[in-house]
Amino acid sequence: MKNLKTLGIAVVAVAAFGIPVLAQDAADRAITARQSQMQLYAFNLGQLGAMAKGTVDYDADAATAAAGNLVKLTSLAAGPMWVPGSDNGAKKDTRALPAIWQNFPDVGAKAKAASDAAVALEMAAGTSLEALQGAMGAMGGACAACHKAYRAP
Repeated sequence: MKNLKTLGIAVVAVAAFGIPVLAQDAADRAITARQSQMQLYAFNLGQLGAMAKGTVDYDADAATAAAGNLVKLTSLAAGPMWVPGSDNGAKKDTRALPAIWQNFPDVGAKAKAASDAAVALEMAAGTSLEALQGAMGAMGGACAACHKAYRAP
């Protein structure tokens, strides 16, 4: 009987203290995953931007590869990276605003715009420097639209 009571107390303690820890870990993992995705965006956009600005020689193959990476990145099923409780109101290591979870339809529309811009960028990237430069604006605009609305400075 005493062992049963001790087991009961242990189960309650694990439930009370263990579940928040698991939730905390899920939020931390989600933040790490989406920040990693954003770093990959920045890396590939940096390569394309350097070509578009002329600080690096235009290379059609490299431009196509970087733009193709952006298409893949915008195609990820990113829902699991955006768990409630992983915003900057709940966690200090993120700039994601709580508004994301209050307006998912708009977030989805902005994600679709970024995906569409990435596809257009991929089609233009290997064509010519001028085509790359023209397509960069739409991609940058799609990124900025989401960041202005849903990312803290």
